[in-house]
Amino acid sequence: MSASSRIPPIAQPFVSERAKKTLDLVEEFVEKDCIPGDAVFSAELGEGEKRWQTTPVIMEQLKEKAKKLGLWNMFLSKTHFKQGAGFSNLEYGLMAEILGKSKIASEATNNAAPDTGNMEVLAKYGNDAQKQQWLAPLLEGKIRSAFLMTEPDVASSDATNIELDIRREGNEYVLNGSKWWSSGAGDPRCQIYLVMGKTDPNNSDTYKQQSVVLVPAGTRGVTINRMLHVYGYDDAPHGHGHITFENVRVPLSAMVLGEGRGFEIIQGRLGPGRIHHAMRTIGAAEKALEWMINRINDDRKQTFGKPLASHGVILEWVAKSRIEVDSARLIVLNAAIKIDQGDAKAALKEIAQAKVLVPQTALTIIDRAVQAYGAAGVCQDTPLAYLWAGIRTLRIADGPDEVHLQQLGRRENRSRKDAIAAKLKWQREESDRLLLAAGFKAKSHL
Repeated sequence: MSASSRIPPIAQPFVSERAKKTLDLVEEFVEKDCIPGDAVFSAELGEGEKRWQTTPVIMEQLKEKAKKLGLWNMFLSKTHFKQGAGFSNLEYGLMAEILGKSKIASEATNNAAPDTGNMEVLAKYGNDAQKQQWLAPLLEGKIRSAFLMTEPDVASSDATNIELDIRREGNEYVLNGSKWWSSGAGDPRCQIYLVMGKTDPNNSDTYKQQSVVLVPAGTRGVTINRMLHVYGYDDAPHGHGHITFENVRVPLSAMVLGEGRGFEIIQGRLGPGRIHHAMRTIGAAEKALEWMINRINDDRKQTFGKPLASHGVILEWVAKSRIEVDSARLIVLNAAIKIDQGDAKAALKEIAQAKVLVPQTALTIIDRAVQAYGAAGVCQDTPLAYLWAGIRTLRIADGPDEVHLQQLGRRENRSRKDAIAAKLKWQREESDRLLLAAGFKAKSHL
């Protein structure tokens, strides 16, 4: 069954024939080229320091093939950007799910984070010179980038805590501070950092204190101290850098959009970025389910004289996983449709729902698959441990679940409390009126 034939009915009216054909191409490319290439990519990286200096040949080969197939920059939606392949967020969401089944497919098609979000920032907020210098080579896949926001010394889940100092001196900005979890900074092809810091820390409006500046990698005063591991995985050559800035100087032209507009930029960046993560995570959950089904039908792996598939609890895992994946997918597609109909700001509720629900759902399914494999599920013989480690970070990345739940709950309560109170008051009064008219006593209501 082709990918286009599996599009949920709720999404069918929003998917063009061109997107359906591309979706089938994406599936064929991922299943036949990228997933087999995952092992080659890891082998070419090698060991030790070499892992941070190598650009695997398989990646460049896949990029060339992806370009020839027209599978390039699908994430840049036709709704808001002239660049890119011109698909809607919904259409890209269906494609991203398939990309999420491979470790290298997103980069091979130039749809990998953090480049996707950074390209969106430059496309939406960058001036002509910034677009020419940085967006153009990023769109071509010639360079890579990093987004530096999180800091080691503050609780970065509240972005107003950010401390990196951006001070204007003459015709330059001077940066001092530190960042970590700077994903992408380890790649030798990473040429540009998008750095968020404070230009006006005393502004009474805490959301006007921050700005985003462009800092070329290798600028004097920038030090990459180390690469952080994710549950033991170093994610080379991409990496997650701990970086310090000591009197780093960049020209005034490095400012994106304007001083004090950092929050405006990150909200425009993180909304689509969060949904992109959720889209890919659906694919990871599907992959885990595939591995689970393969395991329980392996006749060599019997317990108590029976195949795993004959045990009721195992089939219950499969059934629950199927329900959960399909439910999560609908949440994601609903958010994508809402973005397409307005923008990320208009879809804050739907994006938050997807951001919270999808990683939790995927982790549950991956955990079941690990349990089905037993000891093999936690080692390198299956992709399950790596999938779990990567997706577990999504409950923290781009804002922890708790922040999104608090904001979602506050928004839901604020928008509905008065209307609900009025409705229930009217219903109680109408109930009393009908009771009295029918000759009964009015009820006593709270």
